Amino acid sequence: MFLMAEERRKDVGNREVTDLQMYWTAAAVKAFEMEIIPAERIVAQIGDTLILTCNTTGCASPNFSWRTQMDSPLGGKVSNHRTYSTLTMNPVSIVNSHSYLCTVICDDGEKKEKSVKVELYSFPSDPIIEISPSSVAGEQATVICKIPDVYPSHRLEVFLKKDERAFHEEHFFEDDSINTETKIVTYTFHPMAEDIGKEISCVARLSIADMDFEPKERTSSQKLNANFGPQNTVITASPSNLTMTGGSLNLTCVTQSNPPAQIVWSKYLAEESTQHLIKNNVLSIPHVHFSDSGLYICEVINLVTNKTDKASVDIIIQGAPVITKLSIEPSTTVKEGENVSIQCSAESNPPPDIILRRKSDNANMGPYSSRSILLPSVMFQNGGDYECVAKNKFGSSRREITLNVKSRLEEPVQMIPLIITFSSVAAVVVPAVAILIYVSRQAKINGSYSLVKALRLKV
Repeated sequence: MFLMAEERRKDVGNREVTDLQMYWTAAAVKAFEMEIIPAERIVAQIGDTLILTCNTTGCASPNFSWRTQMDSPLGGKVSNHRTYSTLTMNPVSIVNSHSYLCTVICDDGEKKEKSVKVELYSFPSDPIIEISPSSVAGEQATVICKIPDVYPSHRLEVFLKKDERAFHEEHFFEDDSINTETKIVTYTFHPMAEDIGKEISCVARLSIADMDFEPKERTSSQKLNANFGPQNTVITASPSNLTMTGGSLNLTCVTQSNPPAQIVWSKYLAEESTQHLIKNNVLSIPHVHFSDSGLYICEVINLVTNKTDKASVDIIIQGAPVITKLSIEPSTTVKEGENVSIQCSAESNPPPDIILRRKSDNANMGPYSSRSILLPSVMFQNGGDYECVAKNKFGSSRREITLNVKSRLEEPVQMIPLIITFSSVAAVVVPAVAILIYVSRQAKINGSYSLVKALRLKV
C-alpha cells in the first residue's frame, strides 16, 4: 500500500529517497525516557559511599534536578552531565534515610520524574568482648560485650555463649535511637575450674528481615582465663609403685592450676626430714635399687594465687636378696679362746631369711634374726669356711668367708727345735767344763800347771 502511494523526488546529491524510507527513519528516533540506577529500593550502610544515577534517553539536552520527598537537605553532591546526573553520598549518614526524586525536563518542555528509597543500617564490625578481671576460679568475673555503631539498634539481639551454649541474651526492642550507637551488654558470673579454657562468645544479630545485606550476624570469642589452684594433685607411678630391682621407674605429678604450678619432688627420710630431688613434673629413675624405696612427695605451688597442694606415693622396690656384709670380728685369724663374732647382712624386699653355717659339716648356725652370731671362747675345731645364704621368694644370694686359730699348744711345739739345740750344746760344754775344773785342781796340788801333763795324768 505504501509502495502504491510513494512519490519519487531527487535530493541535492541526486539520490532518490522514498516517502516510506523517510517514515521509517522518523519512527526509529527513540522516545524521551528516564531511569534511576539503582532502581526502586536501595539498602546502604552508614559510612559507605552511595551513588544514585539519573539517566535519560530520547532527549538531546535534558535539565536535571534532585530533591527529597520531604524537601530535606540532599546530604550529597550533584554532578550533571549531558544525558545523566549523579547524586553522590560520601559517606552515607543518617540524613540520607529518604526517598530521592529525580526530575528531568526535555527540550520541548516534556517533564518526567522517578524516585528511589534509600534505607540505612549500620553493623560495621565484630563485637568487642572483654572478661574483666582475670579472676580466681570461684570468684566473680564480668563479661562485657560491645557492639559498635549499630543502627537501627531496636533490631539488635545479643547472645552470650559458653562453648556454643547460650547463658545470657539481651534485646533492645524499646530502643528508639535515631542514630548509630555502641551497645554494651554486661553479665556477671562465677567461673569454676572446669570453665577455664572454654570459649566465651558474644553473638550480635541485626535482624532486619526485609533488608538485603550481609552479614546480619557477627561473633567474637575469648577464652576464659581465671587463675585457680593448684588442686586435685595426683601422682602416677609407671609401671607401678611395686617395682623390681634393676627396672625403671617414672613418677608423674599432675595438678590442675592456672597459671601452671611449680613442682618440687622430695623423698621422706627418717626423723621427719626430706630430701629434695628435682623441679619437674616427671621424676625418672632408670635403674631402681632397694634404697629407692620410700615415700615420695610432689609439692606444687601457684605463684599467682599463692596456694599450694601436694600428693605422695609409697614406692616399694622388690627383688632377690643382696648380701651387703659378711665379716668376722675381731679378725679372720684369731687365737683359741678368743670371742669371735660372725656377721651377715643382706637387703631385699620382702626381708630375707639368713642362714650362717660352716661348709665342712653343714653345721647350721641360723637362721639368726639379729644377723650377728657370737662364738665365745672359740675353739680350734671352729675354724674353716663359713657361708651366708640369704633367701626370699624372689631368689637367693650366697657368700663365703674363712675363719683361721691358732691353738694354745702351738707355742711349746715351736720351742722344740730350740730345746734340742740347747741340749746338744749342753752335752758338749758340760763335760769340757768338768775337765777344766779337774785339771785346775791337779795343778794346784803339784804346784805347777801343765795342761798336757794334766791330760796325760787323766788319761
